[in-house]
Amino acid sequence: MARPREFDEDTVLEAAMQCFWSSGYEATSTRDLAERMKMTPASMYNAFGDKRALFLRALDHYLNQSLRERLARLESHFPPDAAITRCFSESIERSLADREHRGCLLVNSAFGAAQDPDVRTVVAGEIAQIETFFLRCLDAGQTAGLIATTISPGEGAKLLLAGLLGIRVLARVRPDRDLLEGAAAAAAEIDDAAPGLVGDGEWRRPQDGAGGERGD
Repeated sequence: MARPREFDEDTVLEAAMQCFWSSGYEATSTRDLAERMKMTPASMYNAFGDKRALFLRALDHYLNQSLRERLARLESHFPPDAAITRCFSESIERSLADREHRGCLLVNSAFGAAQDPDVRTVVAGEIAQIETFFLRCLDAGQTAGLIATTISPGEGAKLLLAGLLGIRVLARVRPDRDLLEGAAAAAAEIDDAAPGLVGDGEWRRPQDGAGGERGD
């Protein structure tokens, strides 16, 4: 009979995620992980495999609680133009709320661990999901007359994706609100082709405390 696990999986994955997020994949040692997760190295390996396998699990845990949750919530609760705007504004608020300026674990992984083919596949797939979110929002917004049709949804989604990823990098190295909101406003205009994207053409911060505690 298999022995039941003596730890809560979500709790230890959260700890591993925080460790990788703070130090980066390469700089995080198995000793760091075991200490943060409050597990012996042997127990950690038995439960999750090697460092690479644990990182992939920790990244999946991060995405489930941040990016995936946020895109699903925005698309289901807001009109398409507002969903796009809030995607940017929430990213800014969460970035500025992170005192360590860790940035986005997904974006960080594109630099720090993407030499691993499995990590690269995960990162590329999740970034494609962000682009698809923007594509759906632009297509629905143009159909509803909420977003200008002077740029195709496909091209607009690529521009918005580039703008969002750029903001996530800027937030890590220069977390200045005016800079980030200026970049977001420029992205929301989609190269001056869709002035109706943000309603009245002015950048607006979320007013209901949507910033949250996470950094993505």
